[in-house]
Amino acid sequence: MIQSNALPTFADVASAAERLSGVAVRTPLITCARLDEITGGRVFLKPEPLQRTGSFKFRGAYNRISRIPEDQRGGGVVACSSGNHAQGVAAAATLMGMSSVIVMPSDAPAMKRARTIAFGGEVVEYDRERDDRDAIADEIARARGAIFVPPYDDFHIIAGQGTVGLEIAEDLAALGLVPDIVVANASGGGLVSGIALAVKQHFAEARIMTAEPAGFDDHARSFRSGGRERNNQASGSICDALLAATPGRLTFEISSRLVGEGVSASDEEVARAVAFAFEEMKIVVEPGGAVALAAVLAGALDLRGKVAALVLSGGNVDQSTFARCLAAA
Repeated sequence: MIQSNALPTFADVASAAERLSGVAVRTPLITCARLDEITGGRVFLKPEPLQRTGSFKFRGAYNRISRIPEDQRGGGVVACSSGNHAQGVAAAATLMGMSSVIVMPSDAPAMKRARTIAFGGEVVEYDRERDDRDAIADEIARARGAIFVPPYDDFHIIAGQGTVGLEIAEDLAALGLVPDIVVANASGGGLVSGIALAVKQHFAEARIMTAEPAGFDDHARSFRSGGRERNNQASGSICDALLAATPGRLTFEISSRLVGEGVSASDEEVARAVAFAFEEMKIVVEPGGAVALAAVLAGALDLRGKVAALVLSGGNVDQSTFARCLAAA
């Protein structure tokens, strides 16, 4: 068994890609003439709303759960999530013939809760401000003999999310292009740390950056201080998928070496990015999945003359929130 403090490498990302082949969707790189015109660069977008369960989270969940030995699957799995990891875990567990329990905040979008149940998960709600979700999950795991599947701070989760970066690197290389900047949305950091492992293997000089909601920019602050900073609040942004309290321990060990810089966007800027993706590219992106695009549209990054890749990390947005974003824009 892999030690809990072990860090994945590019070889582990490549292994995850083999395991996910034929199960996860290899999402394409897409372009938008209007975005190139606005930025003055050549910008590619990785649309993970097209992924199984509607976000990149399925990649890590399946890579982790499919590696559980058969003799340990009887108790199922348990996870904590506001919605995207929840759906990924529920779908992956069902594919493996296992049960799943998801500890989900009571203010999670109704659509994410409903889809988690539809994928086969059992939902246990908690109060984001008052309850300890990890303690609740631990109690469920002990009572049922279930295996806990972390949302980001896990060897196989990070490696699975890294397949997003591997596909970006392979597809840009096939076009004869070298990325100057790759930007990924960050909460606990599993996606951006995995992407960094893959992209840096192919393009050592590429800048990897985090994108976070304003007021929840714990990665950017952590990069500046050199330690894992915490956010002052647990809620208050439309980007419900990106509200982790602090970067993960394992993920930050990777991202502090390979990433090291980040940008942020306000809720208003995110809403405009959600509308832009829909109007210009006909893609439905949830607020938490649109922060990298929002930061670029807001001018937080100078992409003039550069090749950039932005990850649209998820599309699980309920109708009312989506309508508000369109109206605000």
